[in-house]
Amino acid sequence: MVNPKQFIKDFLVIEKPVLNVIISEFFIQMVNATFMVVLPLYLEKLNYTNEEIATFLTFRFLGVFVLAWPLGKFIKGKKLMWLFAISNLCVPIFGLLSVISFVWKIKWLSIIFLFLWGASFTFMQIPVSPYILRNTKKENQTAAISLSYSTWSFGSIVSSVLIVILDKINPQLFNEYVILILFSIAGLGGVFYIFRAFKFKEIVEENNNNIEINNSEKNNTNWRLIIKALIPTLIIATGAGLTIPFISLFFSHVHHLDKGSFSILSAIAAILVAYGSLMVPQIKKSIGYKIAIPTTQSLAVISLAMMATTQYYNQYSIAVIIAAVCYILRQPLMNMAGPMTTEIVLNYVGKNNREITSALTAAIWSGSWVISGLMVKFLFSHQFQFVNIFLITSLLYAFGVFMYYFLILDYNKREKEGLIEK
Repeated sequence: MVNPKQFIKDFLVIEKPVLNVIISEFFIQMVNATFMVVLPLYLEKLNYTNEEIATFLTFRFLGVFVLAWPLGKFIKGKKLMWLFAISNLCVPIFGLLSVISFVWKIKWLSIIFLFLWGASFTFMQIPVSPYILRNTKKENQTAAISLSYSTWSFGSIVSSVLIVILDKINPQLFNEYVILILFSIAGLGGVFYIFRAFKFKEIVEENNNNIEINNSEKNNTNWRLIIKALIPTLIIATGAGLTIPFISLFFSHVHHLDKGSFSILSAIAAILVAYGSLMVPQIKKSIGYKIAIPTTQSLAVISLAMMATTQYYNQYSIAVIIAAVCYILRQPLMNMAGPMTTEIVLNYVGKNNREITSALTAAIWSGSWVISGLMVKFLFSHQFQFVNIFLITSLLYAFGVFMYYFLILDYNKREKEGLIEK
């Protein structure tokens, strides 16, 4: 049972500079959510093929992948606020330029802008978790990471609700092009909150802890721990890249939903994702990592598989209802595990390895999505249907959940041995 007082208390005590950074992250995620849903539909309206759309989306993630490793090495021991400022400026600007370039039908210019869009997003995506862990008290870390994760959900809620309203007002006036332009401009609102965060002193170096750990773990990058911690992420990210960028196309092609109808689904799902993410601190206290992570992720896998198979009977009206329900359930179930897996991975590898682990996590997600994008392009060109691609994702997710369970067991073992830094 959720305790409302405890729920509010968990988030009110988060440090002010961290809150400002998280609010600025919301604006970036609002742009990201809009592009995730609307950009594929916009490109489809411009008569690009599924293969071409997959190629464009691939370059968006390639920007993150290329920059992730060097940025992760660079930020260790450095101030991070200026990176957030760059991200809050450049993500909306390059988003705006990429949309305009598609109108010009200059593919190479569109690819460059999408690449730079992804690279700019990296300046928020990679440093934000290390920044939170540096600048929050231990007891506030789960709440802060959960709130940071929920910015994607809140961005999706605001984006989806506004798209629905604009679509009801005038779908011809507020078409995909106009919506992408408007939300790119609105994304610049995050700059205000970043400048507010600059007023506070940023903690750069973390305090030494009193736990006795061997020199290789304390002073050097522990690649054994990092690789072990990131294997489940690699598996799940690969599966996600096969599905997430193409869900709006799935509902458009298979169930014939327009941007307004799909935005309603996205808004409902995002509300549940936000609620689930904000419940994470209490869920963690109630049942712990060992039950919470595998359970939520397993139910998400089942929901995805059920959603995919509606293509087999999409001629019946019940199919779109089942697909919608499964999508709405799948989103919070999969995403609410995110804050917990992030916290467990960054604590598992230790303070000395957090920045590089955060960078590698971003590189894995983006790199996997690049590879997955190329795979989807190949599968589409060989007449694979959405159902087949999404079922492949379900299998990869299931294997990833299995690997996370073993990581949690090892985490608990290391914690008992005093090797997890507090």
